[in-house]
Amino acid sequence: MTEAAQQFLSSLDDAGKAKAQAPFDDQRRVAWHFIPMPTRKGLQIKEMADAQRKAAHALLSAALSEAGYGKAQTIMELESILRALEHDRKDSPIRDPERYYFTIFGEPGLESKWGLSVEGHHLSLNFVVDKNRIVSHTPAFFGANPAVVQAEVGVGPKRGTRVLAQEELLAFELINSLGDDSRKQAIIGEKAPHDLRAAGEPQPPQTAPEGISAANLSVEQQETLRKLIAAYAANMPQAVAAARIEEIGNAGFEKIHFAWAGALQPGIGHYYRVQGPTFLIEFVNTQPDSAGNPANHIHSVWRDMQGDFAIPIGHDHKQDAEKP
Repeated sequence: MTEAAQQFLSSLDDAGKAKAQAPFDDQRRVAWHFIPMPTRKGLQIKEMADAQRKAAHALLSAALSEAGYGKAQTIMELESILRALEHDRKDSPIRDPERYYFTIFGEPGLESKWGLSVEGHHLSLNFVVDKNRIVSHTPAFFGANPAVVQAEVGVGPKRGTRVLAQEELLAFELINSLGDDSRKQAIIGEKAPHDLRAAGEPQPPQTAPEGISAANLSVEQQETLRKLIAAYAANMPQAVAAARIEEIGNAGFEKIHFAWAGALQPGIGHYYRVQGPTFLIEFVNTQPDSAGNPANHIHSVWRDMQGDFAIPIGHDHKQDAEKP
């Protein structure tokens, strides 16, 4: 990943590098969001020459697993569908599969600490690399509109494409496998919240876990929960994913809680949360897609309960964005 970052920077001219690179302690490093915006930090793909685009995608590919990179690409491509569906709406935000921004914080090197942000609508990926090793990959946000492509519009992913399938299907499998008493423990609300908590905030919400604990699940249900967590971890390179799963196990799998709100079937708003001592997963699907299909618009995020952006919880990020 470090070499890919160096090659990306070397492909840029001075003007491009001025947009694409900032000091590691720049406060923009901890500014993130997934909503459409007129502009963002960094250099957008649309401004890059062909060789620079290839270098940018090589960097993104190095930062993620093959599956994670595929999801990121598909999420970008979904913008073409939104543009086709919303072209006649005066209040529609700009939809563009090339409106994704790359920012490198610090100087990539085998002995240095540096950061990477890749961000645009429904994608916010944030990394810290120290001595050529990924030490932080959160917040990691993946969204999808439409969650399931319902119809062909002549551009973008084909009908039936479901970029975040496992993240949704495994959760439905788990909640619907629970008996009445267990389900009462798991459900924290009859109605799903409109969106994720602490969206755009530098650190995750520090609230106590809710729902049913893994200790109170059957062996089969625990396995489904493991698969659900793995679906998120698998977006990262194998070594990073394995380290996160090991970290979760060392902190106590039985301490993980699964919470649900909203409907128990697709097409109606639903939300879930998986929280352990070291991590937080949140998923919400309540909004209609741009064609009006209900609950077909996903927001999902993985956060570090010990501190996103490699900044420990309680550290004053406003004064110091974790200087190297």
